[in-house]
Amino acid sequence: MGAFVLQNVLQMKTTIDVIAETYRLTTSNCVPITLRLTKNRKRKIIRLGISIDVLHWDETKKKIKINCPNYEYIENIITETKAKYQKQVLEFQSIGKDYSLQQLVNAVEKPTKNITVEKYIETIIQNLIAENRVGNASHYKALLNSLQRYCQLSQLLFVDIDSKFLNKYETYLRSLGNKGNTISIRMRTLKATYNKAIKDNIIKQDYYPFNNYSVSKLKETTVKRSITKEEMLKVIDFEVNTISNRPQSLMQFSKDIFLFSYFGCGLNMVDIAYLKIDNILDNRVVYKRQKTGKRISFMLQPYAIEIIRKYEGLNNNYIFPILDDSIHKTAEQQIRRIKKITYVVNKNLKKIGSAIGLTIPLTTYVSRHSFATILKRSGVNIAIISEALGHSDLKTTQIYLDSFENSQIDEAMKNLL
Repeated sequence: MGAFVLQNVLQMKTTIDVIAETYRLTTSNCVPITLRLTKNRKRKIIRLGISIDVLHWDETKKKIKINCPNYEYIENIITETKAKYQKQVLEFQSIGKDYSLQQLVNAVEKPTKNITVEKYIETIIQNLIAENRVGNASHYKALLNSLQRYCQLSQLLFVDIDSKFLNKYETYLRSLGNKGNTISIRMRTLKATYNKAIKDNIIKQDYYPFNNYSVSKLKETTVKRSITKEEMLKVIDFEVNTISNRPQSLMQFSKDIFLFSYFGCGLNMVDIAYLKIDNILDNRVVYKRQKTGKRISFMLQPYAIEIIRKYEGLNNNYIFPILDDSIHKTAEQQIRRIKKITYVVNKNLKKIGSAIGLTIPLTTYVSRHSFATILKRSGVNIAIISEALGHSDLKTTQIYLDSFENSQIDEAMKNLL
């Protein structure tokens, strides 16, 4: 073990020497002064932009002679530059990072920006809200609030987040009673934050902590909740006036939202809430998902068209009376409104599901999942309908949906009834 450690240390050792490139002697008898980096018998020259008369160079001591003009100024440049490289070498050694000379140069010449994790997450949230991606912003808000409770976030830097930090944070989340999937969302959001920070030159790739911490281990297999085509027909045929403890209009609205999601390519509540008349073109829905910003296009089924006609014009440009620009002006107000409506809709849907004898609670999630599973059971190609729609891998789902021709998706959706 000792020999192995010693070998690693030797492999990481870098020498930094000041040299005069006498082989580049100019006609005016001047030579460039440079730094020479040496590691594993490989060398790299760092040019300092300094040239002196060769007579002012002490080859034996590898130093500039004190009688050199601007001696102190030149010495300061050499000392400061050398110190930067020595500091970076120590940083690499402290994290056990092997590196090439080019990586060393990049780390020194392209220094990272000094910003805390807290400020960076706040910036991400602001950008997402500006892009009207409120659903995605909510995940970063939840992460921000969680980290603020866990540590002194105002002082936390990305370099402080290592595998030890991640393991302790996971333990903290479990102590609060959070389940694996909830912890997975926090960690995936933190991982996405770190990746963005690397891209924005906030932290160097060399410090990436998720190589030694598995986020996928946190994901728990959840019970898939979908209903059959026959059960979906029962929902369609159900008369909401048989339920008297809720206003019929609200019950009908909940049923319509559920069925519009089913006939609308598994639209989730956030996308339904933001859907406008302008998104309907020649009986097609064309919109960008709030979560990913990806463009989606699909042909409206007859039942979905009926639902739209029932509500269009009731709330300015929005198809459904969920958001009102005169009331819900900020992204925060819109998020709260959508959550409130989703809660009411799901509560009503559970009553409808119970009334028709379903064994699982009826929710908007069930509609979204049923869209995928019913088409799959009908023999539609999984790649087209994307079995993972909104469940095991939303990103893959979106990639699949974007990659197929509209006609293929339109043909597949004929199997919904």
